Amino acid sequence: MRLKGYPGDVLLLGVFLLPAIVTAPGLPWGGQDWIYSLAELVGVLALSAFLVAGMLSARIPGTDAWFGGLIRVWTIHRWFGFSAFMLVMVHVLLLAFATLPDSIGRSIGTVFPSLSHWEVWVGWAAFVTMLIFIAPTLDFFGALHYQHWKRLHLLSVPALVLALVHTLTLSSMAWVWWLLSALAMAAIAWRKLLSPWLARKPYVVKEVDTLARDVVELRLRPRGKGIRWRAGQFVYLTPMDRSLAAGYREEHPYTIASASADEELRIGIKAVGDATDALVNIRPGAEVCIEGPYGTFFETGDRETPDSEPQRKQLWLGGGIGITPFVSGARDRASNASAGREACLFYFANRPERAYYLDELIQISEACDTFTVHVHYMNENGVVTREYLAQRCPDFAEREVYMCGPPGMITHLKNLLRHEGVPSCRIHTEAFDFL
Repeated sequence: MRLKGYPGDVLLLGVFLLPAIVTAPGLPWGGQDWIYSLAELVGVLALSAFLVAGMLSARIPGTDAWFGGLIRVWTIHRWFGFSAFMLVMVHVLLLAFATLPDSIGRSIGTVFPSLSHWEVWVGWAAFVTMLIFIAPTLDFFGALHYQHWKRLHLLSVPALVLALVHTLTLSSMAWVWWLLSALAMAAIAWRKLLSPWLARKPYVVKEVDTLARDVVELRLRPRGKGIRWRAGQFVYLTPMDRSLAAGYREEHPYTIASASADEELRIGIKAVGDATDALVNIRPGAEVCIEGPYGTFFETGDRETPDSEPQRKQLWLGGGIGITPFVSGARDRASNASAGREACLFYFANRPERAYYLDELIQISEACDTFTVHVHYMNENGVVTREYLAQRCPDFAEREVYMCGPPGMITHLKNLLRHEGVPSCRIHTEAFDFL
């Protein structure tokens, strides 16, 4: 099995370790000082992780491919942020242990000194601020509203500033912190201040095609030069229509449903919350802003196949509004019947009226020898079984697998595929949780 390595991973690792490499040689490691030195090194790594997480917030279109797509960037960002939080706690504990052999009083005084040691209390303020915006994202707090989460994350800026003040007053290696903090602040400034004006493209809603009671497909026309995309990618859409009941100027990610050669940008949207409830009722002529494209959904499998090996056939598993990346892939084949590897699509829906794109997909499959479609209605036939897949696609376990749909469907299919011996590196999913 080949490991999933990306060029950006080496860059991130280098940036993360740079402060530790610069700082470690100057610390006293002999005698009883080694615990204190270790505490300082852990603190250095904590701030490094925090700064890298800040850098990853830039979300510049096109650069996410260096790291395996924006979904993977978000995962790395989350792990760096959580690691920074945990490393800060280890840093504090090690500082307490370093002086514990002398006395408990000195140990407590090291962690909670007098107010004259303001630089230490600035560090505590940074930690508390970090706790406020990280803790609610943990699972035991339950579901967190998307826009509330985004606003809460603005606290990362004062937390980062406080952490830098704490470190700069105690560190002799100021240049490395100025360098990394400049990169992190530039990334945050781009995301929060500049990208709404420089990265977003204006579009107009040309048509709104109703696919079901709560599902529409928007046909968008660019004002000026639009974006270019590949099948399986997604964009952030920001409605600029003040008449909407909700979601005005709120950005949300949506998968592109257009073929890559289309002039129109088509996006399938299902009403699942206040913003999407309003968006399915948007009117032609309304303005929206588009940022992107992002993602490497259909490109991920290519990294696992050495050039000397034949490219694997593909298995597409889509359900609900998660069918949209496969609609884009199928439309690519409609415009070029020889495009892409052989693909077998299983379309999962609760009942026939919820299979929004089925008629079009069947028409494409009839005109394309490398594309087949099967539909499975959950209410009539129950959950998908190994026998069902094998009967219609005998070599399904040998294929590169792409899936998108409701969480329950994804979990069930992943378990089924792994039971059949399909390795994780050949199972590719798309999810927009707090992206």
